[in-house]
Amino acid sequence: MGKTIRQLSEELKLSKQGINQRINSINGFRSKHTYKVKNHLEIDNQGVKMLANFDKQKRQERQPNQQDKNDKNDKIDHILLKQLDVKDQQIANLQQALDQQQKLQIATVTENHRLKEHIRKLSGLLEPSSATQQQQSNDKDDTLSNSINAIHDNAENDKQDQSHIVDEKKKRIHKNKVNKSWWHFW
Repeated sequence: MGKTIRQLSEELKLSKQGINQRINSINGFRSKHTYKVKNHLEIDNQGVKMLANFDKQKRQERQPNQQDKNDKNDKIDHILLKQLDVKDQQIANLQQALDQQQKLQIATVTENHRLKEHIRKLSGLLEPSSATQQQQSNDKDDTLSNSINAIHDNAENDKQDQSHIVDEKKKRIHKNKVNKSWWHFW
């Protein structure tokens, strides 16, 4: 003998709507496990067991899904760990390159300081004597006087060129006047 939805709801301590939802969620449940007696619907004993074990069945269905999710998460974790390892290696390579660059920079600065000291020592040894200083000042004076003479020569050449141009223009004007006189037309 079966049970009604009301009896089953009291036994399972669920509402009638909860029982109906469970019935509707199981495929083919109504056609296989329910029958109508007078004005109400009754559920056979096998259907009652199915509805009573509904929560256990749902949990068992969820477990494989949960296992699949865990497997996917494990795969993602593994991929992320590989990526982290690659990034760690890249960072180590960049750090090594940076260390090498800093060592080269320090060596360059040290070499520059050493060369500056060497130049200072050489300049101290090669202080010019008074004769050398006199020669250098004479060379400077000669250079200045040569520059002044060159400027003066250029100015004279410019004046000569200008006077030559003026003479040429006067000759042309005079020639034109001679050709334009009135007696030449006869």
